[in-house]
Amino acid sequence: MSRSDETTGQPVTTTREGEAGGSDEPARLSKGGSGTEVGSKPRRSLPARLMLFLRQVVAELKKVVRPTRQELLTYTSVVLVFVLAVMLYVSGLDFAFGKLVLWAFGGD
Repeated sequence: MSRSDETTGQPVTTTREGEAGGSDEPARLSKGGSGTEVGSKPRRSLPARLMLFLRQVVAELKKVVRPTRQELLTYTSVVLVFVLAVMLYVSGLDFAFGKLVLWAFGGD
C-alpha cells in the first residue's frame, strides 16, 4: 500500500502481515527522502515545502465553521459565568485561608 505523507508530501509505504510483499512483522511506516532508495523522490526545497505548508493551512481554514451570532453570544455568556464562579470560589478560599493564618499566628 502506498500513500503520501500530508505534512511533507513524501511517499509513505505501509506493509502489513498477510499482504503481498509483507512479512510476519507488524505494520511499519517507512518514509522516503534519504535519497539512497531506488525510485525515491529528492527532498523538496525550502520554498516548495513552505508553499505546501501554506496550501495546507488555507485548506484547513476553509474547513472552519464559524459560529452564528446567537451561538457566539451563548458561548460568551457561558464562559463569563464560569469565570465569575471560579473567581468567587478562589476569592472565598483566599479569604478563608487568610483568616485561618491570622487566627493561627495571632494577627490582629
